[in-house]
Order: sequence, then structure tokens, then C-alpha cells
Amino acid sequence: MDYFLELFLGGLTRGSIYALIALGYTMVYGIIELINFAHGEIYMIGAFTALIVASALSLMGMSGLSLLILAGLVAVIYSSAYGYTIEKIAYKPLRQAPRLSPLISAIGMSIFLQNYVLLAQTSDFLSFPALIKEFEFMEPISHIMRSSELVIILTTLVSTALLTLFIKFSRTGKAMRATAQDKTMAMLLGVNVNRVISVTFIIGSGLAAIGGVLISSHIGQINFYIGFIAGIKAFTAAVLGGIGSIPGAVLGGMILGWTESFATGYVSSDYEDVFAFGLLVFILIFRPAGILGRSTSEKV
Repeated sequence: MDYFLELFLGGLTRGSIYALIALGYTMVYGIIELINFAHGEIYMIGAFTALIVASALSLMGMSGLSLLILAGLVAVIYSSAYGYTIEKIAYKPLRQAPRLSPLISAIGMSIFLQNYVLLAQTSDFLSFPALIKEFEFMEPISHIMRSSELVIILTTLVSTALLTLFIKFSRTGKAMRATAQDKTMAMLLGVNVNRVISVTFIIGSGLAAIGGVLISSHIGQINFYIGFIAGIKAFTAAVLGGIGSIPGAVLGGMILGWTESFATGYVSSDYEDVFAFGLLVFILIFRPAGILGRSTSEKV
């Protein structure tokens, strides 16, 4: 039973990280129907930023919770600035272009950011400090769940709840929903669509950075390629749950995390990707819009 719980909680941890990244994918797609394939690299840049800041602050004698909060805050701000800049440079000029053009631009930006970090840092794996110390009250269950896993799961739940409340009740959130429904009508009603799109990229990038900091601290190492792998998995989670749906992104992330975890534990780690993407194919055959996605009809 302990082994099952260990796999369950491990999958929940994976799924939480996928969900944090998938939220950025699903928000951007819901607003401008664009797959931001550079989103995984924002996650990676957030992790590297936290590593640099944490290393510098550690030399100054800072440690504990304050180190985690400050490093994470700088990573969120820096990654959000990257998300904002990417939208302005790579996507905004192509909004009226054929749909293939922004997709190619997104892939190009992903490759550019990978190589930028490769040249600025190194191709080797770097050690990442454990910013989340073990809690005393977790000691009785430390054999099946670490403190960092608890923090990751709780952070995802809180972030999702706050994002849902923000979109539902805030003025900007209502503008985001209006833009997602009909950009032209939203503009006619006075909604600043450009601002809404920028805010969407900023929020999504910040969430991805939080995921990058937490999982890097949990695993203990990073390199320039982690964004590509995590980005593909998170995109899969978003599609699985129903891209454009925030609850769908979280649900898809959890299902994908559990699938990988149980496949690794009961079959082999060599087949975790086979099971994960096989599940995606299976879901999309019977429900092309995803689990919580809505089927849309196009007029011709």
C-alpha cells in the first residue's frame, strides 16, 4: 500500500507541475488561439534565474524560506518579462497572418531561447539547491512523501484557485473572457485587447516560472533542455484536458502525471512516454476536444 501511495503522490507532484505550465498554454490558446511553443523555455528560464539568484543570496548568508521566496519572486518577474517581450516581438506582428506563421514563429523562438541559455550557461546538468527544507510534521510519512512534494501540490491548488477567482471576478479577468469569446466585439465595447493579451502572457509565464523553481528544487538539477521536455508534456496535458479550459489543464496534468508515475512503477520507466502519449491518442479518438473541452462548429 505504501508503494501505491508513493506512486500516487509522485504522480500528483508531476501532474501539479504539468498543470502549472499547461495553464499558460490553455490561457494563451483561449485568448488568441495560438500554441506558444516557447512556453516551456520560459519555465526553464525561470529555473535558471532562481538558481542564479539563490546562489548569489546564499553567498550573502541568506537561507531558508526567505531564500525560496526571494529567488522565486525574481524568477517570476524575470520570466514574466520574457513572456511579455516574446508576445510583442514574435506574435503580435503576426496576428493577422495565416495561422501557420505564428506557429513557426513560436517554434523558432523556442529554439532561440534554448540556444541562448546553452551559450549563456552550459550544456551540462547543474546542481540546484534544495530550497524547500523537510518539515518536522512530515517526518512520519517522509518515506512516501517529501516536503517539497507537498509544497508543489499546495502551490498548484492555490495558484489555480486564485487564477480562477481572478478571471471570474476581476475587471481584467472579465475582459479576458470577453476577448476569448469575440475579440472584435470586445474591442468595440472598449476592451483593450492588446493589454489583455499581454496580461495573459505575463500570468502564464509567471506560473511556469513557479513550476520551474519548485520542480528544480525538488529534483536537484537543471539544464537548458528541461523546458522542451516539460513544455511538450504540459502541452499534452492541456490538450488532454481540453485546451482553452483552466480546469481541463489541471485535470489533464494530473491524469498525465499519474499515468507516467504508475507506468514507471508497475511497468518500466522506459515506457512512461508510451503510456502518456498513448492515453492522449485514446482520449482524442473518442473525445477530440479533450476531456473538458467544448466541441465547436465552424460556419462555411
